[in-house]
Amino acid sequence: MATKIYIVYYSMYGHVEKLAEEIEKGAASIEGVEAKLWQVPETLSDDVLAKMSAPPKSDVPIITPNELAEADGFLFGFPTRFGMMSAQFKAFMDSTGGLWRTQQLAGKPAGIFYSTGSQGGGQETTPLTAITQLTHHGLIFVPIGYTFGAGMFEMEHVKGGSPYGAGTFAGDGSRQPSELELQQAFHQGKYFATIAKKLKTPA
Repeated sequence: MATKIYIVYYSMYGHVEKLAEEIEKGAASIEGVEAKLWQVPETLSDDVLAKMSAPPKSDVPIITPNELAEADGFLFGFPTRFGMMSAQFKAFMDSTGGLWRTQQLAGKPAGIFYSTGSQGGGQETTPLTAITQLTHHGLIFVPIGYTFGAGMFEMEHVKGGSPYGAGTFAGDGSRQPSELELQQAFHQGKYFATIAKKLKTPA
């Protein structure tokens, strides 16, 4: 039976979604793994989104809390708000109380990826503060560490991400994920899928 990995994210301007797409490709590159993209529900009205110049959402399906129980592992992605996950993703996590009460997600692996507006905007605090959500569900946090190799030590160009997971810098919104950031996202998906598969089918 295939190992199911759900890549669940919130993306207002598309930066996190681009990372999610690469993560899906990386996870799907592992034989015996099925990777699927999901968005969390939007909490802002269309009027507010229009005032914020947010583009229309993609056709990636909207997940419900109970659908999380179907997966063997998760990669959660979100932009930062003042060094923490965005309110939209936090609202979704707040709606998973039923799963928490029965601990249906306990023992499953989970990773984190993210986007920030600047270099001091939370490339480490955003995933660090998000770990509390995983802990209460009994999820096993899987960071990428320094498995991305030389890409983790890039100093000549601006690069998001950290040992916690793949990341990007959005700047004023005009900057898009760089090729190196996308490569790191692909690596995270592949690395995570390898571990999730091992956890489901131990030797």
